[in-house]
Amino acid sequence: MADKSRSKKISDPYPGLADSAVSQLRQEYLEFQDLFQVQPPLVQRFLETQASSVAEAVLQGLPQVRFTLPDRVVLSTQDGEGKPVSVPSESREQITGGLMDRLMRTDLRTALRLRLGELEQSSNRAVSVSAGLLRHAVVSHMVHNMLPSGRTVEYKVAEGEEIPSIPVQSDLEPESAITATTDAIVMEEGGEAGRGELLVPYVEAARRFYLPQWVAFDDEGHLLVGGVNEAEANIASMQRYLTVLHAAVGMAPYMVADEEYQRKRYGILGQLVNQGRALARYQVKEIIRTIQRRASSHDLNRGLSLSLPYFNDQTLAMENYGFEVIPAGRIMFVPAFVVRAAREQEAKIAQDTRLNQSTRKHLLAELATLEKAFIK
Repeated sequence: MADKSRSKKISDPYPGLADSAVSQLRQEYLEFQDLFQVQPPLVQRFLETQASSVAEAVLQGLPQVRFTLPDRVVLSTQDGEGKPVSVPSESREQITGGLMDRLMRTDLRTALRLRLGELEQSSNRAVSVSAGLLRHAVVSHMVHNMLPSGRTVEYKVAEGEEIPSIPVQSDLEPESAITATTDAIVMEEGGEAGRGELLVPYVEAARRFYLPQWVAFDDEGHLLVGGVNEAEANIASMQRYLTVLHAAVGMAPYMVADEEYQRKRYGILGQLVNQGRALARYQVKEIIRTIQRRASSHDLNRGLSLSLPYFNDQTLAMENYGFEVIPAGRIMFVPAFVVRAAREQEAKIAQDTRLNQSTRKHLLAELATLEKAFIK
């Protein structure tokens, strides 16, 4: 039953799309998949090689990229047994992202998308098909080859939220009475087929997530890595992961129908939201401890302004919410000032329509933590 629930969630990565739009994207995806498969093996390998260099250039933000269309292509799936058609030699060598694009402030990703679109509109059918196949090879390489595959996971949605981010404990992973939480364990993972047993040096809390190597906090908010800098680096790694997935869909929207795309997006998105919020809560507690320490040494009698970190699940990034607690000047610090300021901000946040419901809930919880810490 859990597998069915997970499949349903993963198969609908953009619930805002109409059924007809989803159906159309899936049909387009399957058509390109089939068309790629009927190409001669040498043509497939050539496209994959070109796709690798093009994808690397795009994601590295290089100023330009050169690519070559194959010398021949099969024009349709019905021609799978027929002779491939030659691509005109004058159309094969392409370069995208020159001085003009830089002057117009067009990044390479946009320039490449536009150039492939122009080629796909070519009156020469062989040029059009080869450009479409190269686009498909590039986005497939981004999704399938440039990102690590993770574990099979299931997340549940917290009350009042939209993104599943709370890992569900699998019944297939019972805790061992002789295994410490810090021990490495041997696991067999479906995604690691052909590699045999896998030594997983991650605590049990981390193993509930898609990519345990980027988990910095357990479900109690305890830090699992060496420090905040390492936790922030993990957040950045997950953001880059999603950037690659979004780049692929930006170049070919039909990639939302790719099962590997859906699985990777589901797995990393839930983990990023969970860990981003955990990092924000941890930093808020550090801020509270700093205020208390400075207050005890009478170092807050000249004003106090705060910048609370929080994770915005619309932008998928850490942001800061700033507000004044005590105006600048010689005013003796009193804990009640923090309580009053927190309550004032809670009223403002509750009405702030710039934030979605789940982000408001997250930020309000942080303000409540701040308020509670200074109630006497």
